[in-house]
Amino acid sequence: MPAVIQFPDISPVLFSIELGPIHFALHWYALAYIVGVFIAWGLALAALKAARLWPDDGALMTRDQLDDMLSWLVLGVIVGGRFGYVLFYKPSYFLAHPAEIPMIWQGGMAFHGGFLGVVVAAYLYGRAQNLRLLSLADLCAMAAPAGLLLGRMANFVNAELWGRPSDAPWAVIFPGDAAQACATATSFCARHPSQLYEGLLEGLLLGALLLILVWRFNALKKPGLIAGLFFAGYGISRFIVEFFRQADAQFITPDNPMGHVVIGLSMGQLLSLPMILVGLGLAIRAKRL
Repeated sequence: MPAVIQFPDISPVLFSIELGPIHFALHWYALAYIVGVFIAWGLALAALKAARLWPDDGALMTRDQLDDMLSWLVLGVIVGGRFGYVLFYKPSYFLAHPAEIPMIWQGGMAFHGGFLGVVVAAYLYGRAQNLRLLSLADLCAMAAPAGLLLGRMANFVNAELWGRPSDAPWAVIFPGDAAQACATATSFCARHPSQLYEGLLEGLLLGALLLILVWRFNALKKPGLIAGLFFAGYGISRFIVEFFRQADAQFITPDNPMGHVVIGLSMGQLLSLPMILVGLGLAIRAKRL
């Protein structure tokens, strides 16, 4: 049997408190969202304080405006992420069970839906405040990867969104359904830790690249460049990782064991293609200005 890694014994709950009939539990996933938002806020605030980074050496917005926009974006992530999951991944189920749509505590969020929710929220706020929309998109894009990294780390801790069966030395034996599903495909239950692949590509690597471009090469002076590179970078990262990530169960059938949706592409790859095209278009336009 090839060398593989046993999944670490980490509880998805950081801590819980019992106060009579009230039970409160803080999950790593919720903590990832909270910390990710604060890191994004800190990165955005630091960029706003450095007026030299922006076109005409003038900051995009004030701190009060940033604080106000943050609540819009958080709402966009939650509403967009949930409706994206409902529409892209389980439309027939939620059509039959509409009362479960707002039950986000049961799980089920889609990044592409959350991304669209943020785009809509930022656009509406930017229009309402008469802000430069492409520069606003750059600010959001620069700050987003930290949250993506933490979110994927939380997915790993939760032993969810695991990868396809693998005999790589770094393959992980995940517990629960991952082990049961894997047992019929291989003689041992080890899978690609695709959550970590995503976190490193779309979080750490992409985030570091964007920050270097902002702080060392004044990329914010070309409105739309950072946003375009983020869209394209995330789309390419997700497209690559989908080759290693287990498809969602509703797309897997005996005739379609890889869970392809159309022309050999997974749902994640299909949704990433528009991001790549839009991102490249934005980046090329920005460079030409």
